[in-house]
Amino acid sequence: MHDMPGPAQGGSAYDGPTYYDRPSLKPAPFNTTVVGGYIFLAGLAGAAQMLAALVRRARPPGFRRVARTGHALSLLAPTLGAGLLIYDLHTPQRFANMLRIFRRTSPMSIGTWVLMAFSGSSLATVAADWLGRVPGLRWLRPLGRAAELPAAVSGAALGTYTASLLSATSTPLWAATPRALAVRFGASSVASACAALSLAERRADNHRTARDLDTLALAALGVELAASLACRRRWRAVGLGAAEDTVSGKVLLEGGADLVGTALPIALHAAALAAPPAASRRGSALGSFATLIGSLCLRIGVLEAGDATALRPRESLGFAQPRNLPRQR
Repeated sequence: MHDMPGPAQGGSAYDGPTYYDRPSLKPAPFNTTVVGGYIFLAGLAGAAQMLAALVRRARPPGFRRVARTGHALSLLAPTLGAGLLIYDLHTPQRFANMLRIFRRTSPMSIGTWVLMAFSGSSLATVAADWLGRVPGLRWLRPLGRAAELPAAVSGAALGTYTASLLSATSTPLWAATPRALAVRFGASSVASACAALSLAERRADNHRTARDLDTLALAALGVELAASLACRRRWRAVGLGAAEDTVSGKVLLEGGADLVGTALPIALHAAALAAPPAASRRGSALGSFATLIGSLCLRIGVLEAGDATALRPRESLGFAQPRNLPRQR
């Protein structure tokens, strides 16, 4: 359910006329939970594939296990993620229709082909890796390694293109922070991929590699925190601060994404990395689980809070004022 319209808050509150305080914009037509789940899985899968390619190039101890786990996680996008996307479209035919053309000016068209490129190259990488273990099919391994580069590049795009797509709409909360939202989504994708890989390494008793992944996750969470602060500062500057006071803003963005998904894992990972390896395993696992939960809450929370600003005419009309337009260079 979308939050009901209420008074706008912030430094640029709109005091002009409205049409009886009725919404001037429509909320997004998609299911925020389903699409938020897709954005989460796509980001995790893309970042995992990117990390797998980097690990295979750097070749640290235990790199083969991390690379194979990353390749396995990359299948979340073409399987569960694509399934959620098609489910929200209600029919596979709509998804197929998006493949009929390519528009370089359409974020949705670009995103569709990014997903297809990532799915194809990731499936090729995984298939070559597994089939290459068969004695008569080892010639497939070089083909799999060649597919890693396009998979990693498209994976990086997969983790951020959804922010560009949202920012290209008229929904105020999304359109207000195109760069910060992309950085936030990208950093969250890397952090969630590191969390999933760390949990897999802990389960395999490869604790040294898990600590390295926790260190990388800590850095990504720091970037996400900075991007979150930039988003909030921009929202308040253009009069969208009331979105943070909605149920979705309080529970999903502040409680889920910022507190559980960012602040808590930063504290847990920092404490775990400072502690002896044997005493850090529980904190590492808790931090990884919190990161995954917060990453999902971030996507759903941004979608829900964005719809709330679309339903508030004073926020949508206030954001459309000339003072909030991009500066001419």
